Amino acid sequence: MKFCVLASGSKGNCTYLEIGNYKFLIDIGTNFLYTSTKLKEINVEPSEINAIFITHIHEDHIAGLKRFIKMCNPKIYLTKKMKDNLELDILNYEIYEENIECYENIKISTVKLSHDTPDCRGYIFEHEEKSLAYITDTGYINIKHHKILTNKTAYIIESNHDVDMLMNSKRYRPLKMRILGDEGHISNKDCNYYLSKFVTDDTKSIVLAHLSEEANTPDLAYETVSKNLENIPIIIAKQHDRIEMIDL
Repeated sequence: MKFCVLASGSKGNCTYLEIGNYKFLIDIGTNFLYTSTKLKEINVEPSEINAIFITHIHEDHIAGLKRFIKMCNPKIYLTKKMKDNLELDILNYEIYEENIECYENIKISTVKLSHDTPDCRGYIFEHEEKSLAYITDTGYINIKHHKILTNKTAYIIESNHDVDMLMNSKRYRPLKMRILGDEGHISNKDCNYYLSKFVTDDTKSIVLAHLSEEANTPDLAYETVSKNLENIPIIIAKQHDRIEMIDL
């Protein structure tokens, strides 16, 4: 199992994941030229993508979907609520409720998140004792999901904002309240809280995702989240470039 965050932030999100012979994307909020360029940099052709797993239908997570479907026609995984509210005709898709059992020896579970959109999901991929949890775009993580999110090999998790920077920013107050609310985004401090509960000695890698460009900095996110997690490599995902491939 290996993965590479191709882009992460409010202007577009896309992550590449390779498990055995299968090649996936999680979201595609970046345009086809950007996505294909970044895939080719890691020696992957866009036509090799078997499936795209959609977390939710906000534009920064699906902006490139229409073009990618037209060019490559991968299978799209999403919930019925996502499909019903997606203003796009797709033919090669599969509706799921909780778990996805379509690939041999790969267990794919979903976690219902809390975001201001018709359904939002996190994903957990497991294969040959390796696991990746992908959690972004949620105001909080319900305690009922904590057990399934514990002891994963790697985490891609939202660390969206620093509360003080957000409140002192020039954003309108309603937007600030939306971000801070239960259907908003996880702060650096909350990210540290959740990871402190989830990670174990078997956790090998953490990627901080969806950082705000106005209400956060990579250094601040790292400083806050890394407290009590000093022995685990923490990487900051980028908005305008990919990170290096992580091989678990």
